[in-house]
Amino acid sequence: MQVQLPRIIFGSSALGNLYELVPDEVKREIVQNWVNTTDTASSRSPYTVIDSAGKYGAGLALKNIGRFLKELSVDPGQVVISNKLGWKSVPLTTSEPTFEPGAWVGLENDAVQAISYNGILECYEQGDELLGDYNAKLLSIHDPDEYLAQATSPEEAELYYRDILDGYQALVELREAGKILGIGVGSKDWRVIKRLFDDGVPLDWVMLANSFTLLTHPQEVMEFMEQLHQADVKIINSAVFNAGFLIGGKWFDYKMVTREGEPELFEWRDRFTEVCSTHGISPALACCQFALSFPGVVSLALNTSRPTRVPENVALARGNVSPAFWQELRDKRLLDSDYPHL
Repeated sequence: MQVQLPRIIFGSSALGNLYELVPDEVKREIVQNWVNTTDTASSRSPYTVIDSAGKYGAGLALKNIGRFLKELSVDPGQVVISNKLGWKSVPLTTSEPTFEPGAWVGLENDAVQAISYNGILECYEQGDELLGDYNAKLLSIHDPDEYLAQATSPEEAELYYRDILDGYQALVELREAGKILGIGVGSKDWRVIKRLFDDGVPLDWVMLANSFTLLTHPQEVMEFMEQLHQADVKIINSAVFNAGFLIGGKWFDYKMVTREGEPELFEWRDRFTEVCSTHGISPALACCQFALSFPGVVSLALNTSRPTRVPENVALARGNVSPAFWQELRDKRLLDSDYPHL
């Protein structure tokens, strides 16, 4: 891939009003902080890297990225935008958007899925139109696992998988034409990523979600991550808090959980939080440092709707955790005793 990725990639769903109506002045400050906290003198990466998608607010996030970067006079050469393709913005003809009901607030458009050779090209072109003076240089297909899950029969699932492969053919052609710098895939189900990898899709990077965290890091996932590392496919780790649960949230892997219904999860979190307190570190720092520990993981994708959290997120990727902390997690069976990368 022709771009070095920084330790932190900034997620942009808040710019599309995920779960709440975020005021424009807050969105502008988020973008300002993205740029301000990027170490442009770093030998690792001189870029601010922003992750977005046509699905985020039915194009609203992409539009706001381009709008606020321009208002802030940010040089297009200073930013690299990743656009996850597969959803097109269309006029809103109903009282509420029809995609992901209840998730997006205050939208003026709807979104429809478009995964095919032509559909992915249309999403790419629309995305760059929304970005205005800026262009997406990293492209992927958005949540192919969810697309496949819509199939009602094995035969239909194979047709859907062919749509995904056709979409990747379009991305390969864009890369070969020099219009983009790299192609990847992001999925909550790592097995779909592995299927694409095994079938020879020439990926530059993958984004794992909920797959490799301090709580959940199955051996089969780590074996696949080692395959990716050996093939020089960069790994971006996202949802490293298991959708917020590990740092005190009510959601675990995007499902609400209760102490009564999932007592083992809460017991693990209680004990983990106690060890963090003993060593004077935050659970978020521990989660992020673990998430970066495996060879081949080059970046974390972190998202926030609070501008002040942006520099805090950057600090999570740069912080240090003592070996004594990891050893206590092992001793208390909160971390596999044979995990080799800490």
